[in-house]
Amino acid sequence: MGKILISHRGNIDGPNPKSENHPDYIVKALHEGYDVEIDVWFINNKFMLGHDSPQYEFPFNLLERFYSKLWIHCKNLEALIEFKQIDPTASRLNYFWHQGDDVTLTSKRYIWAYPGKQPIDNSIAVMPELNNDNTSKCVGICSDYIKNYNK
Repeated sequence: MGKILISHRGNIDGPNPKSENHPDYIVKALHEGYDVEIDVWFINNKFMLGHDSPQYEFPFNLLERFYSKLWIHCKNLEALIEFKQIDPTASRLNYFWHQGDDVTLTSKRYIWAYPGKQPIDNSIAVMPELNNDNTSKCVGICSDYIKNYNK
């Protein structure tokens, strides 16, 4: 079996800041067969998508249809707490939170490794192209250029 290929914010062929984390952009990457890392906030009792700030309302049908293909990057502690309440045993959702840590552990027990920290056995290599990371030991790759790893 090949590596898990994860689109970073919906990107598959390079960064696209105007579209990143937009629900339609995420669905497009999912329909192309990729998992997708999404940035989720919990603000004023609702979930929102966006990297540096909440930008788009979080459509729960996205979660219901594609929960097994989403890597939920909680952008604030409140989002992490809410996802933990929604899925306390992480039986469905794969979510995580970090702030510049070298690695973090997702709710599904994957090691999510910051760029430049590879090789780590059974980890997810994030943006390995930034530091020419050795991805031989990882189980997955998350990248803006994920299409390049689909070979």
